[in-house]
Amino acid sequence: MAIYVGIDLGTTNSAICTYDGEKLRIWKSPEQNDVTPSVIYNDGRRRYVGKRAYDMAPAAPESTARLFKRLMGTSTPIHVKGSESPTTPEACSAEVLKTLFGYLPEEVRQDVAGTVITVPAAFNQMQKDATLQAAELAGIGAVTLIQEPVAAVMSVVRSRASDGIFIVYDLGGGTLDVAIADSAGGRVSLQAHGGIEMCGGRDWDRSIVDSVVRPWLSNTFSLPESLRTDASYKRLVALLEWAAEKAKIELSSRGDAVISLAETEVRMQDLDGQDIYLESPLEKSTLDTLIEQQILDSIQAVRETMERAHIGSHDVNRVVFVGGPTQYKTVRDRVAFELGISGALDVNPMTAVAEGAAVFAESIDWASEKRGRKSAKGALDAMQLGLTFNYTARTPSPKARLVVKLSGSAPAGAEFQVDSSDTGWSSGRIPLTNGASVDLSLTKAGENTFKVTAFDQAGLVIRLPSDQLVINRTAATIDAIPASHSVGLEVLDKLGGQAVLEPLIKAGDPLPKKGKVTVRSGKSIRAGGSGALFFKLWQGEIDSPVTDNLFVGELRITGNDLESGVIPQGATIVCDYEVSDAGTITMEVSAPDAGVTVGTGHNFYSRQEGQLNFEQALDLVHEEVGRLEERIVSLQEKVDDDELADAFEKLEDAKGKSAYGDSESLKSAMDRTHEIKRILASVRKRNLPLMRRLDLDSCVSFFDDHCREHAKGSEETQFDNASRAALNVIEAKGSDFEIQLDRMRGINFDVLWRQDWFVIERFKALAKATHQFTDKAEHAQLCAVGVDAIKNDSMDALRSVVATLMSVRISTSGESDMLLDANIVRA
Repeated sequence: MAIYVGIDLGTTNSAICTYDGEKLRIWKSPEQNDVTPSVIYNDGRRRYVGKRAYDMAPAAPESTARLFKRLMGTSTPIHVKGSESPTTPEACSAEVLKTLFGYLPEEVRQDVAGTVITVPAAFNQMQKDATLQAAELAGIGAVTLIQEPVAAVMSVVRSRASDGIFIVYDLGGGTLDVAIADSAGGRVSLQAHGGIEMCGGRDWDRSIVDSVVRPWLSNTFSLPESLRTDASYKRLVALLEWAAEKAKIELSSRGDAVISLAETEVRMQDLDGQDIYLESPLEKSTLDTLIEQQILDSIQAVRETMERAHIGSHDVNRVVFVGGPTQYKTVRDRVAFELGISGALDVNPMTAVAEGAAVFAESIDWASEKRGRKSAKGALDAMQLGLTFNYTARTPSPKARLVVKLSGSAPAGAEFQVDSSDTGWSSGRIPLTNGASVDLSLTKAGENTFKVTAFDQAGLVIRLPSDQLVINRTAATIDAIPASHSVGLEVLDKLGGQAVLEPLIKAGDPLPKKGKVTVRSGKSIRAGGSGALFFKLWQGEIDSPVTDNLFVGELRITGNDLESGVIPQGATIVCDYEVSDAGTITMEVSAPDAGVTVGTGHNFYSRQEGQLNFEQALDLVHEEVGRLEERIVSLQEKVDDDELADAFEKLEDAKGKSAYGDSESLKSAMDRTHEIKRILASVRKRNLPLMRRLDLDSCVSFFDDHCREHAKGSEETQFDNASRAALNVIEAKGSDFEIQLDRMRGINFDVLWRQDWFVIERFKALAKATHQFTDKAEHAQLCAVGVDAIKNDSMDALRSVVATLMSVRISTSGESDMLLDANIVRA
């Protein structure tokens, strides 16, 4: 019997479930718990994963890896004392996956057909790819992904057979996921889903430490202000967060708790030599105040998801709560009250996601390379007789229908009969005519087997090539899954033109999806040559600037990828892509007109270029926050828009998070900057003519202050003409204004690019900005070539270095850089 596995790979806890088509089973940890802490501990001799690692972690945080899910899809190293070298978030996740899979007995593992691992709806392309890499490192066989809210929906539908629209509110240790589903007869249509990536119980713990524990300690002991960032107090901070988490869990069932640590547990002294202990009360009202903003943020995320689904509160039957923090009654009551929708606990909040993933795993065709879903239709063909029996192969309904299809006419008096191999039920003989049908009762979950027999006019059996059919009564069936994010390819609207996004998938599009995008080469690439074409992928829908979206990776086609020949400038490039149920992307490219094969069958997409090392991202985050602050302050002086206040509030939050300086906080701060960019894009749309005027004035001032004295007469004329043309279309719809503005920026760049001093200063700035480059070795190598070019007074070589540095650096907020990275052109 085939076994299907579902794994909830969580930030703080993980779970594993199996499904055989009939029954679900959660596999408990050695401690007999349904969930396993996502924690790794290394004592120098062996590694522990799970509850034992969690218990030992506070005493030796330097020997512990935890919360690594929050760094998935980044290049941030995970340091664990006792390991030979730093590890990765993917490798840590692989350890958890191997531990969970190890709970399955050998005889169960042998029958596993495939495994579904859940990821948050807010996960981007890089994070999903990293999760697949973790599964590969774990060696657990055939794997695919599904979004956590989709899995939760499957679990809800299986557990409660009621029709109507419901919302899943899944608040876990690290993320919030929201799904809106419409259920009818066990079949569910997912209307929309979304969430917040850095929003969960872990953030409650940090708030408790910062707002309750730290003040108590400061009043009781002599401790440095930099307690959280001081390496000598790392162990103390870990103990404080551990104690805060325990007290938080106590408050789920009591009105108050005490955050406590004995001197024997802390084993540290303050600056005056006093033994440190902790005995700080935590009132329910205090915690409610601390988590107020996070709850409001989560409610706003639900409302935004409802807007995408075009529904109101009156359309929704209930909100189903999933995830550990939803066991805190305040969360359930506040969310239900603010939304005006009754709350429900239809499922086990700790295991629902793993259970739903296992149910979803049964629907996957694991024999297919693309991991598509099993067909809901089946057929018994007797083509030589012109006869086909079409039937419903998969349904959550207790009945399925079989229909006769004849290509000609059957002999008069011919009949057919369907018998259940499981119960002995028989349909009796039915005239064999085109369109004849019979309803089949599915008496059990899983496989129901039937035998079909055909008779001629004499009552003799007509031999069929196959007479057995199997109909699977599923626990739940989900229709197409809407994409949670938009992903687009950066292209130029024309050669030398404006950078725009060519959509591959838009938020809300049904998945899975296949498609192709045709573009043209913006430069020539010769086999074995040094040139390259850059295909940059961005997540988001911000039109201008493209760099305000989230960079999630790229395809880079170099001369080494060509088997022979050349791709000339203007040649047609075809990008074939496929997006899975989980939103993961595979891409292949070809240049048919050029007669060149570009790695046929090879997925050129790589996430590596988009990954950040948040251990080294302090300067980058501070720079990003600083740029955004300049933009917001400048806009507040000239634009009257209420949403700018929200942007400034999120900016202050990003500042606060970045001040901690640790990888988790910097990642959270960077996520905040992406939220701010989306707000600024919204402000721009509402105030487009005014925003255009500000852009135009800025560009003209730049030309007058820095470029006009160096410009050729023809360039001055072209710039002034473009400026007047832009002014004339400032109120117009479409991109005419942006095209003229881009021409002006291009002239600015052309003028400065001829000036040797500008190229040298540009190089020096890029050489210092090591934080803007993910590949430090490549940056150092290019800088060395640039230094040699300056020494040898080779400005052409230096210009080539600067152009390459600009193309591989991390794009930062609001850049409208005159040197465009993309060199593929919209066809």
